[in-house]
Amino acid sequence: QVQLVESGGGLVQAGGSLRLSCAASGRLSSIINAMGWYRQAPGKQRELVATLTSDGSTNYLDSVKGRFTISRDNNKNTVFLQMNSLKPEDTAVYFCHAHSPPSHYGPPDDYWGQGTQVTVSS
Repeated sequence: QVQLVESGGGLVQAGGSLRLSCAASGRLSSIINAMGWYRQAPGKQRELVATLTSDGSTNYLDSVKGRFTISRDNNKNTVFLQMNSLKPEDTAVYFCHAHSPPSHYGPPDDYWGQGTQVTVSS
C-alpha cells in the first residue's frame, strides 16, 4: 500500500548535523495524512521523535526541540528530518512512519521504513 525508503543516516561527531530523508510511494501514498520519525536505541523502546500532519502541525520529542526540524516536500511525497547539534544520546536507529486515514481503499493503517542508523560519537 505504502512503501517508505529512508536515507541519510551515518556517523557524526557530537555537535554535528545530519539530514534524514524518507520517500513514500505506493497506491495509498497520496492520501497519507501524517508522516514522522521514531527512533530506537539499544535496549530501549521505540520513541516518537517528530511528526508532521497534512495540515502542517508538528510535534517533537522534548529532548530534540530546538535542534531537530521536520519538513515535507508534498510534490515528492518526501519527509525530512534535519538534525543539528547532535548528541551521543541521539544515537539510535531512526524509522520513518506514515499514517493513512480511513478511505474507500480500507481502514486506517500505519507504515514503517526499514530504519537508518544514526551514530553520534563524543
